[in-house]
Amino acid sequence: MTINFNSIPINILTPGQYIEYDNSQAVQGLPVMPSRILIFGQMLETGSKAPNVPVQIFTSSQGVGYFGRGSQLARMLAALGGVNPWTETWAIALADNAAGVAATGSVEFTAVPTTAGTFNLYIAGTLVQIGADTTDTTATLATALVAAIAALPDLPVTAAVDGETAAKANITARHKGLCGNDIDLRVNYYSTDTTPAGLAWTVTALSGGTTAPDLTDMIAAMGDTWYNTLIGPYADDASVAAINTELTRRFGPMVMADGLYFTAAAGSPGTLASLGSGLNDELVNIMGSGLSPTEPCLFAAVVGGIVAYYGNIDPARPFQTLGMTGILAPAKEDQFIQSERSLLLGDGISTYTVDQGGNCTIERLVTTYKTNADGVPDISYRDVNTLLTLAYIRYSTRARIALKFPRCKLADDGVTYGAGQAIVTPSIIRNELIALAGEWVDAGIMEDIADFKTALDVERDGTDPNRVDALLPPNLVNQFRVFAAQVQFIL
Repeated sequence: MTINFNSIPINILTPGQYIEYDNSQAVQGLPVMPSRILIFGQMLETGSKAPNVPVQIFTSSQGVGYFGRGSQLARMLAALGGVNPWTETWAIALADNAAGVAATGSVEFTAVPTTAGTFNLYIAGTLVQIGADTTDTTATLATALVAAIAALPDLPVTAAVDGETAAKANITARHKGLCGNDIDLRVNYYSTDTTPAGLAWTVTALSGGTTAPDLTDMIAAMGDTWYNTLIGPYADDASVAAINTELTRRFGPMVMADGLYFTAAAGSPGTLASLGSGLNDELVNIMGSGLSPTEPCLFAAVVGGIVAYYGNIDPARPFQTLGMTGILAPAKEDQFIQSERSLLLGDGISTYTVDQGGNCTIERLVTTYKTNADGVPDISYRDVNTLLTLAYIRYSTRARIALKFPRCKLADDGVTYGAGQAIVTPSIIRNELIALAGEWVDAGIMEDIADFKTALDVERDGTDPNRVDALLPPNLVNQFRVFAAQVQFIL
């Protein structure tokens, strides 16, 4: 018997007992795929970390010191920590675009109350309260509101009394950029919220924010590190294009660092449909936050965190009905109806539903991919689960071949070699791939092993004698999303 030792030389002459270890058969079963989140967003100058530098996050509260209290990135990290504190997380901060403009809005009091009570202002879903008394003036109310906003440093805005109209509180987004336009201002949210009789006001929504940070340096800072889940606040065309270009490079066969981008966008069904219809990227997921008080950037953090956690447990299992902790539902009259959500899914916008308790739950997560290169409708990359399952199949195939056949010689089938030889043949690799497919079936990520065996092709390359080519035809397990039935009743 001729055994190929890895380290023990065949010509050693000194007496002794020499025993080496070989771990090529040690690992059994399917591997656990590494999971790593990269979350990015804007920071404030009060943060201690430099922009465009990856920073590992161990607790979501670190975002306050690292990136500034009230910063977009700190708030996104807090939202992410609420749904997934377990997945390895890295953050890259972005400075505001110097060419950008911060969004502004206001609350102006136009009449004082005739009965004492409480004024309830919600800023991005966070309650800001002031007492309103019959002795107050519109100016004292505005001053009190500015002070109440200042007392909540995690808010995404600052406030100041208007220099010309003392009854007005001017509200400004902390960051320059488009993101400020999505900061919701509203008086009263819950049915129990009331306002004092006689009190009157005018709310001017935040608007006028322009441009997003340039992502070139952030993408360069990613380096070669594999991030499975990217979470960001930007759904504008330029940002999505830059991120998708990088993810497409990583998704290719020469890098194989599969990753998906999760973001969100606010607006009406028409606004969101227009956004989705203009994109066609299989690696981009956009949740339509609609008219929720919660900022889209927090939707992105929550959805991305849920996918990173549950997708790593089982990439093929759908995410529908999973709760979106920390997300506030739109008012009942603003919630999208079923027909609107179905159309949005067709446009590549992911959707959520609101249960009777007012809790937001994921309905369906889709990518923006809708047509192939010829413009023909194509559902192959529509669902996020498809991309996650493919990523796992590729990773587990690579792991199996690397672990089972390290430093092997390659030979043709049909020749008997000495036992213990580190030789692999196409048929040996084929059998190993069939065994791996059987484990995929057991794990519920593939079906139809018989057809897999029939269609599987493993052969030595016709040009390179050191290479084996394989065609793997896995039939991916799908997701149970729709049940339809007809009741033919008898009287």
